Amino acid sequence: MSEGWNALTAYLAESPVLLAIIKSVLIAVVLLIYVAYVILADRKIWAAVQLRRGPNVVGPWGLLQSFADFIKFALKEPVIPDTANKGVFLFAPFIMATLSIAAWAVIPVSDGGWVVGDINVGILYIFALSSLGVYGVIMGGWASNSKYPFLSALRSAAQMVSYEVSIGFVIITVLLCAGSLNLTEIVRAQDTQYGMAGWYWLRLFPMFVIFFVSALAETNRPPFDLVEAESELVAGFMIEYSATPYVLFMLAEYVAIVTMCALLTILFFGGWLPPANIAPFTWVPGVIWFLLKVSFFFFFFAMVKAFVPRYRYDQLMRLGWKVFLPISLAMVIIVAAVLQFGGGTVAS
Repeated sequence: MSEGWNALTAYLAESPVLLAIIKSVLIAVVLLIYVAYVILADRKIWAAVQLRRGPNVVGPWGLLQSFADFIKFALKEPVIPDTANKGVFLFAPFIMATLSIAAWAVIPVSDGGWVVGDINVGILYIFALSSLGVYGVIMGGWASNSKYPFLSALRSAAQMVSYEVSIGFVIITVLLCAGSLNLTEIVRAQDTQYGMAGWYWLRLFPMFVIFFVSALAETNRPPFDLVEAESELVAGFMIEYSATPYVLFMLAEYVAIVTMCALLTILFFGGWLPPANIAPFTWVPGVIWFLLKVSFFFFFFAMVKAFVPRYRYDQLMRLGWKVFLPISLAMVIIVAAVLQFGGGTVAS
């Protein structure tokens, strides 16, 4: 048994392309299963806040509800409006789902090779894919040939571009502190003797808050869900979608949310590092700590959805351009000055 395993390991080591394909498939499968339960958790948390049970019929405690919903949508016939641009209409959800899943190619879930591509510009890769996701929304809204989806797509483009500026400045501060755009190196830079107190969430707390709120806006989550404001735009850019294309849009949305939670974990909460470098914390595998932290941040995403009322569109733009942009720019200057005149890095 051990000889066969060693032979397989040696073969994969000599075939990096095959190894990358296997890693990609495994990460995609685990990610989709995790997203299925994230959707269930989102519905359960919202139900608990409203004193309801939530999904509780399919499977024990409703644990199979997301899979039942997927089967239901997959068996339905997609309805395409006569006036829609069919090719672009069907391509939009596919490109959004593909881009959102592709971002996980560079996200390390633990140390020791738990990543498909450990590239030196990993954070820029994710930032680029996030920016390209705007095209999927615009394509879906325009191809529907309907006024409500088109207005929603325009809102989404303006909203995502506005808050990507602040996210970019947050990334610059983390780059200055860690000295690398490699996500694995950013986590290792937070590995200090102080444990949780040495992570960047405390030292860069204003940027941590800005990134969290900007992540809500970037993923169209409440209180910034103006793209899907039911009272104004019915269901936003997804009005004309049904069956499998609709599922792909929803999948892309929740994968993007989980991706933002993972970035919060990596950039500010030490990635897979334990909260303290002592037993029994060090006994827990790093991948478990990573999943716990991602789930912790998603819980806050869900609680914000349940408790915070929707912003007006002018308030959304004002927050992004008149509050977050000046603060994040000032923090970049402050952090750069501290590193220049204080010597070393924040991590040290």
